[in-house]
Amino acid sequence: MHALLLHRMNHGLWNIGLKWLARFFSHIARWLTGIEIHPGAKIGRRFFIDHGMGVVIGETAEIGDDCTLYHGVTLGGTTWQKGKRHPTLKDNVVVGAGAKVLGPITVGAGVRIGSNAVITKDVPEGGTVVGVPGRLVRKHDKVDKKAEEQRHATAEKLGFDAYGATKEAPDPVATAINRMLDHIHVMDRQMQNMCAALKQLGMEVDVSNLPDLGPCEILADPAENEPEAEKIEGE
Repeated sequence: MHALLLHRMNHGLWNIGLKWLARFFSHIARWLTGIEIHPGAKIGRRFFIDHGMGVVIGETAEIGDDCTLYHGVTLGGTTWQKGKRHPTLKDNVVVGAGAKVLGPITVGAGVRIGSNAVITKDVPEGGTVVGVPGRLVRKHDKVDKKAEEQRHATAEKLGFDAYGATKEAPDPVATAINRMLDHIHVMDRQMQNMCAALKQLGMEVDVSNLPDLGPCEILADPAENEPEAEKIEGE
C-alpha cells in the first residue's frame, strides 16, 4: 500500500515534468518498501502487491485494473532503445512469485503466470503460462461431464488421484494419465461386452480370479522375512 501511494504521487510529478524530483522520491520509496516502481509506469485501480520485496516495474510498463504481483516479480525491458520497452498487463492478471515478464509484450486479461516463469512473448486472454521459457498451458473450453465421471470412477478403482493438478494449470503428466484412464475404461467396457457375448453362446467365462484394482501394497524385503517371501512366490 505504501509503495503504491508513493508511486501515485511520483507518477503525478513525472507527468507534470518534475522527473528529477519524481526519481528522487521513487528511490526513497524503494528504500522504505523494497519495491522499485519507476515513476513513469502506468498502474490501474485495485493493484495489489503481496509480499512485495524485490518487485521491479519498469518505466513504460502498463498495468490494468485488479492485477496482482507476488514477491520477486520483474516487469522489465530487453533493450535500451527509447519507446515502449516494458510489458503491458491487461485487467485481472496474476503474476506468481519470481516470474519475469520482459519486453514490450502484451499479457491478456485474466492471464495467470506461474512462479519463476520467464515470459518474452504475448500471452492470449485467459491463458496460463508456466516454465522457462514460458509455455502456454491451454485448458479445454468445453468439459465432457460424463467422461470426467467415468475417469474419476476408473481412478478410484486404481487407487490413483488423477486430479492433483489445479484446473488453472493442468499438469501434462496428469493429462497423460487421464488419457490412459480413458483408454482403460473403454477396454474394460469392451471386455465386459465380450464376456456377455460369450455367455450368450453358451461359454462360461470365469472372472473370479481377476485381481482387484485396488492400491498396490509394498511387500516386505525378502531378506528380512524369507519364509513369507517363499510363500508368496509359491502362491
